[in-house]
Amino acid sequence: MNNEVNDRVWSGSWVAERLGVELEGDAELTQLLGLALRRNPRRAHLLVSHVLGKHVPQSPSVVHGHGLALGRRVRALLGADEAASAVVLGYAETATGLGHSVADGLGTAPYLHSTRRPVPGVAAAGGFEESHSHATSHLLLPEDPALLAGDGPLVLVDDEFSTGNTVLNTIRDLHARHPRRRYVVVALVDTRSAQDAERLAGFAHEIGARIDLITTASGTVRLPEDVLRRGRELVARYDSATTVPGTATVPDGTRAPEGTPTPVRVELGWPRGVPDGGRHGFWPVHRERLERALPAMAARIAEALPARARRVLVLGFEELMYAPLRLAGELERITDAEVRYSTTTRSPVLAVDDPGYAIRTRLVFPAHDDPADGPGERYAYNVAGGGFDAVVAVVDSVADTPALHAPDGLLARLAAHTPHVLLAVVPSYVPTASPPPQQSSTPQRSRSCHPTRKTPAMLPDPLRGPAFSSYAPEEVGWLLQDLSEVTLEAPIEEREEAIQNGGAHYAESLPVEYQPSEQYQELFHSALESSAARIAQAVGAVTETVLAELPHSRMRSSGGTPIPRPVLVSLARAGTPVGILMRRWARFRHGLDLPHYAVSIVRGRGIDANALRWLAAHHDPADVVFVDGWTGKGAITRELAEAIRAFELSEGVTGFDPEIAVLADPGSCVRTYGTREDFLIPSACLNSTVSGLVSRTVLRADLVGPHDFHGAKFYRDLAGADVSNLFLDAVSARFPQVADAADTTAKELLSADRTPTWAGWAAVERISEEYGIHDVNLVKPGVGETTRVLLRRVPWRILARRGAGAELDHIRLLAAQRGVPVEEVDDLPYSCVGLIHPRYTRAATGADGRAVTR
Repeated sequence: MNNEVNDRVWSGSWVAERLGVELEGDAELTQLLGLALRRNPRRAHLLVSHVLGKHVPQSPSVVHGHGLALGRRVRALLGADEAASAVVLGYAETATGLGHSVADGLGTAPYLHSTRRPVPGVAAAGGFEESHSHATSHLLLPEDPALLAGDGPLVLVDDEFSTGNTVLNTIRDLHARHPRRRYVVVALVDTRSAQDAERLAGFAHEIGARIDLITTASGTVRLPEDVLRRGRELVARYDSATTVPGTATVPDGTRAPEGTPTPVRVELGWPRGVPDGGRHGFWPVHRERLERALPAMAARIAEALPARARRVLVLGFEELMYAPLRLAGELERITDAEVRYSTTTRSPVLAVDDPGYAIRTRLVFPAHDDPADGPGERYAYNVAGGGFDAVVAVVDSVADTPALHAPDGLLARLAAHTPHVLLAVVPSYVPTASPPPQQSSTPQRSRSCHPTRKTPAMLPDPLRGPAFSSYAPEEVGWLLQDLSEVTLEAPIEEREEAIQNGGAHYAESLPVEYQPSEQYQELFHSALESSAARIAQAVGAVTETVLAELPHSRMRSSGGTPIPRPVLVSLARAGTPVGILMRRWARFRHGLDLPHYAVSIVRGRGIDANALRWLAAHHDPADVVFVDGWTGKGAITRELAEAIRAFELSEGVTGFDPEIAVLADPGSCVRTYGTREDFLIPSACLNSTVSGLVSRTVLRADLVGPHDFHGAKFYRDLAGADVSNLFLDAVSARFPQVADAADTTAKELLSADRTPTWAGWAAVERISEEYGIHDVNLVKPGVGETTRVLLRRVPWRILARRGAGAELDHIRLLAAQRGVPVEEVDDLPYSCVGLIHPRYTRAATGADGRAVTR
């Protein structure tokens, strides 16, 4: 096999001929890109860059040179003055090295890249979703929050500009925090449609900013109508093995031969204080220090290489692209060896050994950096059979784990295909409390300062029923502002299209809430009748677990006897009925009268910081226990943890525990739960009429200022259909009969290993990839979320665990009424999963003929 670009055979011809795919546009496109097939029966092709240094080993000078050239074009576009105040932001994982190279081309620009790796103690300064990716959630973790707070140009760098959704989501999030006048989008290739281009232009007009675009080449990918069928057939035919010339067929599970030598470890002498990349920010002063240190580090690698090594691969690691790229470039400069560079990746791609195919071979190995999304496969493409005399694996210290050195780990996989493996470990940068210094020649950027905030004493008291919500005033206090008089509702058609196209955040509007039909009410009452005792037992189990695990710092003394005194804080609104039930259980079983508040948390925007300020002023943060209804894929679990870290960093207030207590944890995302079974909680069947007549929470800049709680509406006009208290009373009435069982369950939980496995998140990512959705937010796992999809969204199909019986009768009924197929599948951790239509194309109506609501 030869990994080099072959001028005679385009590395996209194999796919193009068999699938009828056409790549039209600039002449450079076929030099920059090849084609491959995803290992996915629902999606056919993948564009593979020859100059990115990700899937295809390439000369490091070529890879770095493309980024430098783009950066110089940005500098010419902006002019010297604006370039001096620019900040460059690259996208994980594929564009972290490209973005850094663009910053090098600008010369004086600091650099930051998004990351999918949460870092303890580092608060997120923002986040966004990459809807087309198999791993969608991005974090922004700058060491110095002021890095993104200036008003100079922001340069956003990705390898491919396909729809513009990722860039639009990023700009929307950051512009809401720190508006600026100018953005520049940079990519190697632009394959957007005319409609996508118009949408970005309209968005720029909407926010009053200029958005420029710089790319190396542009064009269009044309797909035949039957591309999915033909793609599935090809994948089925070729996915069983990866052929490497000169060896036997090599399956994915290849192990290194017995007696494989231990890799040679190279001590780089990485300069102290220089970040390993742009995860927390990389400033011009860091660039200068790295440039000075590169020759000595490359010399140490060269000394460790075998004397006759003529072809050497420097292999980076996922987001760690820039450091190995620069090491490879310097090694290329100081040795006579033919040096190539690429990195490992999370992306699963089919390998076919043919000159006209971009991914010739595939090495598969376990993740070795303890990723937040749990264990899984990782890949190195076009390495096996590449004729490399030596491979230098470069990882950061977080990834230098036993899994890296295991018999089935990356190093062993490499040793099976090259005679010499070297390991170089770059120390993972740990941010300090002080921001990094800026070199004197770089103009100082304006630092963001917090707007004048209301003190906790100035914040309003919690809203309570009956003035706000149909719950009794002692049951819950809402740390929200009342927006009942504001028109916030939008039809489902408009909301769904705006949300999926990136034109609006789901928390900026509300679905229209109709009086539930008799059929929906019948479903609720039937579910309540069959599950009230089951819910009561789960309520008891989770409450007893919370009370038993409170540390002494959370206890209050009564007559010399410590008693637990948690402050329940439910995540509005699905968590609020559960918080009330937990409060009732504590009173029923222990005579405790626990405080209970409801607060807003918004995916992608975090928890209401003013609500946390109010809680910290009126209670010990260590007493706070966050409560939610159930876990799906765990997005809110992660959102809360990141938001708490950000609050602690910005406020200096510590003690809040981001652990969430939930009634049901089918996704295995939390430690504190009443059950991990997936069953229908009746409150999932209705909207506000089972949640105290309170809407979803609202976060919109023109309604919620920096001094305000998030907002919500109280639907007094739906009082005739309200079953909020009926639900609570029906479950509470079962407390006496389940008390002993709940105690037994709690004791079992307290002695069990409840470490989250994140099996649900892994399943959601797999489903998103397999069904070609590529947006985990459109995959709604669990019977409760599936019910909501069928009642309130635009359902596409339902996945049901094979063999699930009567417990899914209501799902099958609703699906039949909506004309939605139900597909039985194996290996599903949930009883069912609802898939929202990935591209909104039709109006949605419920079983009662009305437009359904979200």
